[in-house]
Formats: sequence, C-alpha cells, structure tokens
Amino acid sequence: MTETEVRERVRSLLQKIHPDDPGATAVDFRGVQFDHGLAFASYPEGLGGLGLSPKMQSIVNDELQQNAKTFYENLAINPIGIGMGAPVLLTYGKDEGKREMLRRIFTGEDIWCQLFSEPSAGSDVAGLSSRAVRNGDDWVVNGQKVWTTLAHVSKWGMLVTRTDPDVPKHDGLSYFLLDMESPGVECRPLYQITGEAEFNEVFLNDVRIPHSRMLGEEGQGWRVAITTLMNERSALGGGASRKGGGPVSLLLKLLQESKVSRSKVEQALLEDRITRLYIRAEMLRLTTLRARATQRSGNPGPEGSVGKVAQSELYQQVWETCIDVLGEDGLIYELGYELRRPGDITSLRSGNDDDETRRLQAKYQLLRSQANTIEGGTSEIMRNILGERVLGLPGEPRVDKNIAWKDVPRG
Repeated sequence: MTETEVRERVRSLLQKIHPDDPGATAVDFRGVQFDHGLAFASYPEGLGGLGLSPKMQSIVNDELQQNAKTFYENLAINPIGIGMGAPVLLTYGKDEGKREMLRRIFTGEDIWCQLFSEPSAGSDVAGLSSRAVRNGDDWVVNGQKVWTTLAHVSKWGMLVTRTDPDVPKHDGLSYFLLDMESPGVECRPLYQITGEAEFNEVFLNDVRIPHSRMLGEEGQGWRVAITTLMNERSALGGGASRKGGGPVSLLLKLLQESKVSRSKVEQALLEDRITRLYIRAEMLRLTTLRARATQRSGNPGPEGSVGKVAQSELYQQVWETCIDVLGEDGLIYELGYELRRPGDITSLRSGNDDDETRRLQAKYQLLRSQANTIEGGTSEIMRNILGERVLGLPGEPRVDKNIAWKDVPRG
C-alpha cells in the first residue's frame, strides 16, 4: 500500500466518523480507526493494522491532524497499554488474547499498568522478590510492587514475578497478565510533588492468575520484560509529532504573552536560550522520524534509549525555562497541594489554548517533569544500556551473574 493509498484510507475513515463531530467520543472514533487498520499500521490485518511498514503510522497521524481539529494522542489515551502492552501482546500473546484485548487497548476502554519495580528492586528489576507458586491451573502470587502508574484505574497489569528462586535471577522470572480486579490486589496511592497521585504501590496477597495468562514460557519473564522496556523507552522518547510542537510550543506562547519587565540584555539572553531549546527539540523530532523511516516491523532495540534520555532532559529544561519566562508569577502554584487522582486535572494536560491554562500547565509540568529522568529507566541506566549494547563498551562488574537468586546476599 502506497502513501497515497494510506491517506485515502484515512479520508475514508473520516467520512464514516469524524473526531470533531459532537456525538463521536474518543472510544467511538478510535474503535472505527482500529477496524480500518489505522491504529497500528504495522500490525496484521484484523488486529488494528494493515501489515505495513511502521513508518506508515506517521502518515496516518499526519493525515488525521491535517483534516481534524481533534487528535487523540496515544500517550494521553492509554500510555502503558498502547506504548508497551500492545506490542508485547502482539509478540507473545495467544491469538484469542490479541483479538480480545488489542481493540480495547487502543480505544482506552481497558487501561493497562506495568507491575515491575519493587521496593527492594528498582533499577535492578531482575532482582525482584515477589513470588508466584503453581497451584493446579493457577499461579498464586504474593508480593509488593511500587511506582505503578495508573494502577488504580487499570483493568490489566503486566506482572513480572519470580517463579524459580533456585536459578540465577534473570532465569527465574515469569511474565503474566494480571486482572487488576482480582481478589487480593490492593492499590495504595503515592502522592507526588504535584499533589497528584498517579503512582501507586500495589500489594498482591494470594492473588490467583490462570496459567493461560502467562506471556511466553515459564522462566522467560526477563525476555518478555526486555521487550516491554524497549517499547516503553521508544514510546517515551518520541519527541513532538510536528515542528515546533510539544512543550516548546507552549514556551513560545508564554514568551509572546509575557509582561515581565526585562532589560535588553536579559531579553536577548532568554531568547537565545529558547532558540537553543527549539533547535534541540527539532533535532529530537527529526532523529525520531529518521529512525521510524528505517524501522522494520518488530520490536525496537536498545537504541530507543537515545530518545528517552534526550527527551527527558530536554523537557525538564524547557519547563524550567517556562517558569523563568513567567517571572515571579512562576513561583506560585495556584492549585496548592490538595491530594488528587488523575482525571481531576484533565484541563492541564489537554493543552486548552488560553493564557491561564498555559500558565497552570507550565507550573504543573515543571514539577511533574522531575520524574522524567527516573521513570521508564533512569538516565544513568539508559546511558549504561547505550554504552554496553550500542557502543559495545565493557559492562559494569556483576557479582551475582551465576548465583542462584536465593543465595544472593540481600539487605
């Protein structure tokens, strides 16, 4: 299918249902988009795709943005489900599970979360201690997970847990799809610097998971987890979808509206700083487009860590500059610190185009962006991956490589 034919298919979709129509919800529109094979262009027909090159999804998105004011960003609809759950399900899931889950992932009807990190195993995911024990056709799981984004609203969780403590840590893990509504699953909010609680700690107390919900084979959990993480970093490091878009766009609008009194020298220095950020944002966007243009079907590799590091650190600096543009007004966080759950501040994330919302969004995002260089793999871990797996540099020393997990000393 050529680019022209893909664009014609998108226009056919918009004739059938248009996202700007008052009666068309996000679920309605994205459901029809999925059925047209325009959700995941590289996926097989019948599973939201057309079996095309991954780069064709950019063509789909471009055509949608040109012909509609309403554009639903995947990371706003179902970030973990679309960014990580869908590709992992496509790679390791059974056909029945793919047909059952992929459409609902894309429409946002089923939110997904990622149950990897634990209090004693953050960056060292393979060192986790939650246990799953086989009991007939089920596995019984006990343990605790932490920093689990959106767990409180999720239907499905991607769970990595230890099924064999008698082998080295990477070999004794298995990967499950956990129904978050199962008995024994308890979510407790973790409040952030923003006053919001999108993170959670999740307690698993004798939770039963059918063996049929295992992805991959028993003991292959690390392999499936790596696939998840590679897709996560690729999703988080994508940059803006259009020139001058994303946080830089808001920064430029704040500069145009700024009433802060500055000397000519101060103004020139600020504009020079913003220009450099704009250039870096454009470099990130073009690098991402170039990578997607050459990407073949399949899961991304370790090179996705490049975009993740670059975007995380760039966006932190952009939001810091937004606060500097606001001047003294940037020191006041009008929302206060009332404890909230995601959904209460939708207007701050929707990009509503008015001055007050932009100021609030900049202040919120300055606080929220502090997590960017931690979540999805810290920048330090990303640089280790790039050094070892992309540049071929020697790995860090490991003293637990060939030792059974149960025999590794722990504090």
